[in-house]
Amino acid sequence: MSTEQYTPDVNITMTESAIKHIRKEIAKKPDCQGIRLRLETSGCSGYMYETSLVSKEEALEQQDNDQIFTPSDDVKLFVSKKHLPILNGTEIDFVTQGLNSVLHFNNPNATAECGCGESFTVV
Repeated sequence: MSTEQYTPDVNITMTESAIKHIRKEIAKKPDCQGIRLRLETSGCSGYMYETSLVSKEEALEQQDNDQIFTPSDDVKLFVSKKHLPILNGTEIDFVTQGLNSVLHFNNPNATAECGCGESFTVV
């Protein structure tokens, strides 16, 4: 009898629109290695998405704690390994609604969102 180890696939993707937007943001900072997606405990539903640019120094400091996704050759997405169970399967999109443009997170693990759309819940 043998034992098999199952390692689930973990993936976070970006639409072409999101990649183009992130590419422009990265180009503004010569020291930038990519973008970080993280979760903060916040809002009326529990979690809130936060993004920030990642410098070369920060990328080196956090490399053991992060999973790095490469949605394109020139865009890296850094995600803390502790947030992967909640973010697994998320698609990041960049949408324009009227005069506003925002990153939108299509997270299959979110079971509810607050009325204002700032936070979400997972059960």
